[in-house]
Amino acid sequence: MKKQILSVALLAGTLVACGPKLPQLGKASVDEVVDAMTLEEKAHLVVGRGMSGFSGDSAVVGETHDLVPGAAGTTYPISRLGIPSVVLADGPAGLRINPTRKGDSATYYCTHFPIGTLLASTWNQQLVKEVGAAIGDEVLEYGVDVLLGPALNIQRNPLCGRNFEYYSEDPVVSGEIAAAYVNGVQSNGVGTSIKHFAVNNQESNRMGNDAHVTPRALREIYLKGFGIAVGKSAPWTVMSSYNYLNGTYTSENKELLTTVLRDEWGFKGMVMTDWFGGKDAVAQMIAGNDMLQPGTDNQYEAIVNGVKQGKLKEDLLNRNVKRILEMILRTPRFRGYQYSDKPDLKSHAAITRRSATEGMVLLKNEKKTLPMGSGIKNVALFGCTSYDFIAGGTGSGNVNRAYTISLLDGLKNAGYQVSDDLKAMYTSYIAEENKRNAPKKGKMAMFMPLPRPVEMKLTSDLLKEQVQKSDIALVTLGRTSGEFLDRTPADFNLTEEEQQMLKNICKAFHAAGKKVVVVLNIGGAIETASWKNEPDAILLAWQAGQEGGNSVVDLLSGKVSPSGKLTMTFPGKLEDVASSANFPMDGAASSMDFTQHRKNKEQVRLWDYTDYEEDIYVGYRYFDSFGKSVSYPFGYGLSYTTFTYSNPVVKETNGTFNVTLEVTNTGDVAGKEVVQLYVAAPFNARFPKPEKELKAFTKTRELKPGEMEQVTLNVNISDLASFDEQASAWVTDSGTYKLLIAASSRDIKAVKEVNVAGSSKKMHDILNLKRQIKLLRK
Repeated sequence: MKKQILSVALLAGTLVACGPKLPQLGKASVDEVVDAMTLEEKAHLVVGRGMSGFSGDSAVVGETHDLVPGAAGTTYPISRLGIPSVVLADGPAGLRINPTRKGDSATYYCTHFPIGTLLASTWNQQLVKEVGAAIGDEVLEYGVDVLLGPALNIQRNPLCGRNFEYYSEDPVVSGEIAAAYVNGVQSNGVGTSIKHFAVNNQESNRMGNDAHVTPRALREIYLKGFGIAVGKSAPWTVMSSYNYLNGTYTSENKELLTTVLRDEWGFKGMVMTDWFGGKDAVAQMIAGNDMLQPGTDNQYEAIVNGVKQGKLKEDLLNRNVKRILEMILRTPRFRGYQYSDKPDLKSHAAITRRSATEGMVLLKNEKKTLPMGSGIKNVALFGCTSYDFIAGGTGSGNVNRAYTISLLDGLKNAGYQVSDDLKAMYTSYIAEENKRNAPKKGKMAMFMPLPRPVEMKLTSDLLKEQVQKSDIALVTLGRTSGEFLDRTPADFNLTEEEQQMLKNICKAFHAAGKKVVVVLNIGGAIETASWKNEPDAILLAWQAGQEGGNSVVDLLSGKVSPSGKLTMTFPGKLEDVASSANFPMDGAASSMDFTQHRKNKEQVRLWDYTDYEEDIYVGYRYFDSFGKSVSYPFGYGLSYTTFTYSNPVVKETNGTFNVTLEVTNTGDVAGKEVVQLYVAAPFNARFPKPEKELKAFTKTRELKPGEMEQVTLNVNISDLASFDEQASAWVTDSGTYKLLIAASSRDIKAVKEVNVAGSSKKMHDILNLKRQIKLLRK
């Protein structure tokens, strides 16, 4: 059907070409081009070019062979009106395209940068912007027009399979880091697509799950970061999410995509679906979801018939078409940019190495175990992941890179000696384990995370030999990351094999007066409380991209001092997380197996719907407000040096509190410090608030020993408001607010008080729950 209509359209174009001159995109106005389009052409443009072999009934990792092989998708070209096809490709840890091409001896590798969680843990917006600029350069030089990233959903629970792409449990961190990333990428004249809008917080049945969230939690937690990113970076596009929100698919939700995004936030760009997101093409058009990707024949026909039958007004379709054309006008492909296929991968490798060191978090460092002193030469390297480092997550967030530097590689590159015998044992063992864990064949198998090898049993003789030969022990614990699957409690906790390995290594090396350092090569929080007392130091390395091993050794050796801090809380136990009572724990596949949990067609809790009963109490807002103990608090991170905060001063200027203070390096080595500003609102019995909320942050430059920098953090008075559902308004209580200057959510360095007059700003009464849910309250 689609091909037949296309032939008619081409014939019509040929006949019209003999008549008056047709308007051309970029020469005539957009409105003139839209007026010249046939209904069929409009329907083609708002629907992508399809994806061979997939019906659209389940989520996929997008892939096209048009223009740029391995990109996620393309838009529909209409040559008679000068409308080219433009290319959309996955991110956000780097550009995802095919590294090789049939009949072509050249390679098209991209740089694998650190995962989003690590980038956020730098708390350095300028550095994230620099990373974004490097990624944007590869997007431009490989002929791609829009990068499908960044992802900034809230890390509601540690088990979310896609947390590695997300930035934080806090919306201010998420929004500010996303804005920096977008500004960097788009500085190259290419676009971004911030995603997944909104409340895409679990992978389990992500195309069928209905997130039940209060308007207050939506406004204060789940939408806020997107609002910050829209306001501070103007992304070219926004990607709607797969899930339902309070009974309506997000891609079919006019309140979300038009009222909030455009009317309240002033977004001027284009909205596209996630790949095969939503069900009703006409409803998506009406909602303001301008483009459906990758597109199906059924969607095309539904739009054409919808207009003909009066279900879809053509002026609404014209509106969506216009937004797509306005996006195309900005693209390098429309401008005729001659891309090189040769980005500067060498300089980008240096950027990823440097950025990764700044986002790694030193969790423990007893008796200055780190950095390793000049007397450390021989390293006993344990743990399968030491030899098989994890660069990042799988699925759409994967990057086809030329190499990955393991911890073994990094140590050797820095001149350390590692036992060849131990290396040979691990290499052979890992190969057998990977063979045992080989994925089943299937279209999506290559995009699924490969299970990690079970840790090898270490004999007492082997440990005794390594103690004698080595100056220190390094143990790497690894976890894979990827979409389609949520993690399980077993993945959150250490396995019995990991626990025994760590215990035996610590016992053997400590008996000889030698130190043990644990490196965590992971994508999200894991359990640490039960074992963190055993090693002498713990470095949270995250998944650091292709230069990961070099970055880790830059820190271990003291070449760089750690300056990363946690953007999420590490709980004592998984059950301590407020959302764990309402989060799927079985790790079942996502919508690829949509019927797995059906029981007599009844709605299944945590599969068909999830009640966000914790409401606004996500992460530290819960732990700090309810006095719960944690393993490591939000904002926490050690350094090889020390800092003092002094002389805080608050001034109010034009509705903004400017908080200025002096940060001094009081230690022996150079380092950077992250300064956090929280606000504690006055007590309101009717309208409870979290104990404190992050409102601003900054990071010093690298300070030499004894050096001081004056930093300023700004808080708009309007940002002190909370969302009152009864009034459908942002309400700022009058009274005394405490400005908490801190090194973490539980390390307050100074407190300043300010008096604020009450105010209220009315908003649209939208996005309401369809039924009441039981909410956590203080």
